[in-house]
Amino acid sequence: MVERKCAGCGKIKNRDELIKITRQNPHKNLVINGDSKIFGRSAYLCYNNSCIEAAFKKNKLQKALKTPIPQELKGKLLNEF
Repeated sequence: MVERKCAGCGKIKNRDELIKITRQNPHKNLVINGDSKIFGRSAYLCYNNSCIEAAFKKNKLQKALKTPIPQELKGKLLNEF
């Protein structure tokens, strides 16, 4: 069982219970994925709107991924999860 920390609330959960957001190494594209096939810097979020809002409000996601985060990503996350 692999555990990761949510960037929004800070709770440690099983990796399967979290949304994975990865900044790909060669292209610096942001990818929302559920598998471990894409390599790069990753951050994790719980599957609830309050964690997604908190991660964007306090720039926690930007700090974790070390790259600017477009606002479209927030809308996409809120709509999908």
